[in-house]
Amino acid sequence: MEFSNELLFVILSLMATGCLAGFLAGLLGVGGGIIIVPVLFFVFQVIGVSPETAMPIATATSLATMVFTSLSSIRAHIKRGNVDLPLLKILAPFVIMGVLAGSVIVTQINGLWLSGLFGFIAIIAALNMILRAGAKPLATKLPGTPGKGVMAGTIGFLSVMVGIGGGTLTVPSLTAFSYPMHKAVGTAAAVGFLIAFPGALSLLIIGESAADAPPMTYGLVNLLACFFLIPLTVFFAPIGARVSSYLDAKLLKRIFAISLIITGLRMLLQVF
Repeated sequence: MEFSNELLFVILSLMATGCLAGFLAGLLGVGGGIIIVPVLFFVFQVIGVSPETAMPIATATSLATMVFTSLSSIRAHIKRGNVDLPLLKILAPFVIMGVLAGSVIVTQINGLWLSGLFGFIAIIAALNMILRAGAKPLATKLPGTPGKGVMAGTIGFLSVMVGIGGGTLTVPSLTAFSYPMHKAVGTAAAVGFLIAFPGALSLLIIGESAADAPPMTYGLVNLLACFFLIPLTVFFAPIGARVSSYLDAKLLKRIFAISLIITGLRMLLQVF
């Protein structure tokens, strides 16, 4: 009976996470990782997985899920003309290089360090958007190709280490250079795929499952979680994208920042 209740809790948690993560992926271009990672982190611990093991598996599983979520979100944003393809072509190689470097590090460091990094990134990104709401951008236009490369490589590197799709860093980075919010959200969804696909594949191949890893974990990817998360995130991503077209930039920033603060605080509390 205890096992059945535990399993039911895990399944219901995964289903709820899939619905919310998919909606946020379309609404904010965040790939859903800001919801998926912490939920998996805590759910895995409920079934006896250590925090050190739970975090890298949550990270890799989140990336695997976002491969499909981002594709659904990208299609919806392209229809609305919110994906800047010329800019994406410039960012893509640098994002992928950062992802590959970050994937190697994920397999080498303690999972709790990843938890702390997640919380730190989430809170800093949220504070940036709240404190700078209504403030002038840092610059009037995006930097040249070298600057874009540094920005893209850093986004890929940090995002893959904590299982986020890129929107957490891509959106505030672009808007800091006077880039339109809706374009930033749509382009961030595409950046999310560039992070999720090579990141998930790398962690599936080079990652090693710990002895206390949850059942159906291969490399660092848990297939059971993917089974429940993927269809729900894919279904709800277009709904979020449709809703985003009716919201103004300020409201999008508030929603984005609030979700980041809640997530970041929970992860930091777990670590400390």
